[in-house]
Amino acid sequence: MNMRYLAFLAIILIAGVTLADTKLKKTQITKEVSIMLPRDFAPLHDDGIASKYPAANRPVAVYSSPNGQVDFSMTQKRSQFGAQDLKMLREVYKANLLERFTKVDFIRDEVASINGRDYIVFEFVSVMADERNSSHLAPVQKYSIMLYTVQGKQLMVFSLHMPFMMKNNWQDTAREVMGSVKIK
Repeated sequence: MNMRYLAFLAIILIAGVTLADTKLKKTQITKEVSIMLPRDFAPLHDDGIASKYPAANRPVAVYSSPNGQVDFSMTQKRSQFGAQDLKMLREVYKANLLERFTKVDFIRDEVASINGRDYIVFEFVSVMADERNSSHLAPVQKYSIMLYTVQGKQLMVFSLHMPFMMKNNWQDTAREVMGSVKIK
């Protein structure tokens, strides 16, 4: 292996360990929503959100690690469903994830109570392969935790994504972060 490549991997792994040991601080996402995020996470501004998440339904907020590899986001959109529909919605959103990625290995797939509120919880490793015949790109693997809940007439989605190689160093912190979501 190329020595530069090994040095690069070592730096990434060290950065991942350092970030995973970061203390959490309360972050107010909106007037109603707060979460504990690593102290060194910074909010992305509108231009950064637009370039990183070029979707019709852009996130309300995105917070990113200093190296830009770990992102927390919150998205909100109108919903005809209520909190009582989460079990049914779980199947819909699970099917959506399975369709979006080449492969998904679920670690958690359930409806669970977090701080007195029910959420659909998906913790998973995803693989996205470039399946064009002429492509030689390696598949992209990510570790993610996603939470879905309904508040009033709004579906709220909380996501934490990172490269798969950071999973072992980040999994406990990621679970702590996502377990700290509070909605008034």
